[in-house]
Amino acid sequence: MKINPERLWNRIMAMAEIGATPAGGSNRQALTDLDREGRDLFCSWARDAGCSIEVDQMGNIFARRAGTDPQASPVLAGSHLDTQPTGGKFDGVYGVLAALEVIETLNDSDTSTTRPVEAVVWTNEEGARFSPAMIGSGVLSGEFTLEYGHAATDKSGKTIGDELLRIGYAGDRPCKAFPIHAAFEAHIEQGPILEVNDKTIGIVTGVQGMRWYDVVVTGEPVHAGPTPMDMRKDPFRALHSIVAALYEMADRYAPQARVTFGDIKAEPGARNTVPERLILAVDLRHPNEATLEQMETEFRAIVEQSAAQAAVEGSVRVEWQSPAVEFDHECVSAVRTAAHSLEYPNLEIVSGAGHDSVYLSRVAPTAMIFVPCKDGISHNEAESAEPADLAAGANVLLHAILDRASR
Repeated sequence: MKINPERLWNRIMAMAEIGATPAGGSNRQALTDLDREGRDLFCSWARDAGCSIEVDQMGNIFARRAGTDPQASPVLAGSHLDTQPTGGKFDGVYGVLAALEVIETLNDSDTSTTRPVEAVVWTNEEGARFSPAMIGSGVLSGEFTLEYGHAATDKSGKTIGDELLRIGYAGDRPCKAFPIHAAFEAHIEQGPILEVNDKTIGIVTGVQGMRWYDVVVTGEPVHAGPTPMDMRKDPFRALHSIVAALYEMADRYAPQARVTFGDIKAEPGARNTVPERLILAVDLRHPNEATLEQMETEFRAIVEQSAAQAAVEGSVRVEWQSPAVEFDHECVSAVRTAAHSLEYPNLEIVSGAGHDSVYLSRVAPTAMIFVPCKDGISHNEAESAEPADLAAGANVLLHAILDRASR
């Protein structure tokens, strides 16, 4: 059994027209009018496919194809429809529409499953408009309370709760964990590994642990001209050695370690003044939680030592943490078996980015399927994927779901 690749591609392109950007991407941020249009379109397709639809209190959408056993827990598949401000056509959208395509294919072949199959749309996965990311699945998994989720605000002060009401997606279904037999998420890889290795399917075994920090280095603000170099308490001297030492640490924990410096702020930010304070955003990642813990220990020691050598003060603030995730062995096995039986070139891989499956894996057996994206570019209007690769991923999803939903 194979999915209909033209139908899948055409629907992805139709969704991309909602919020289309001049450079060929999509801007459909969470709970905007454009997000509502995308949700409405998905729901119309799902209803046409015979699905019943429920929306929970966080606006997560569940489109269900009934199974032969009405008491059986469902098999879920899906992702998100919201995008970055300059997002692409495929991130998240592919996972949602691949799940719907599986349901359409089961209908076309008149195939019954013991368990219900549900296509799900998670709210605010990107975190572009409302922080934090993955908040819809986070509330359902218990990571966040419903009150916290509803109170999250955008830059203009609008809350998720109010915007759900405004666009008509504040559902009555409780947003909390419920029995799920298995869950899958198909996604573009968001990295270059599959493309470089000439593989069609990524069998995702887990997700890297991720930790976000602010390094705060405090010195003494003085004039750039009159103060001799050896009499300064310059936070940049410490920062220089901190950055160099963290790059060296990442090399020692290669190839799976990641260190990223995504933002820096100088206070005061004046061209002719040594700053009093520097705030550096640091992102550390590794798929092994024990190794990530060791990296943090070394990181803190590096900051302390570098600050002392520069005669300034240094501290580390934890901004956010997501533990390393190992996906369910049986769900991963279902993906592996499907990829092998369909004879797609495949590679076992760990996701370097967070997904709704991270939170969902806390309350349900979960796995993911990756397909290549051109040059590993994502969160970008240049994001691109081949129709044949998207179809291959959806076919693997179809057979993994059949395996789980027939049990």
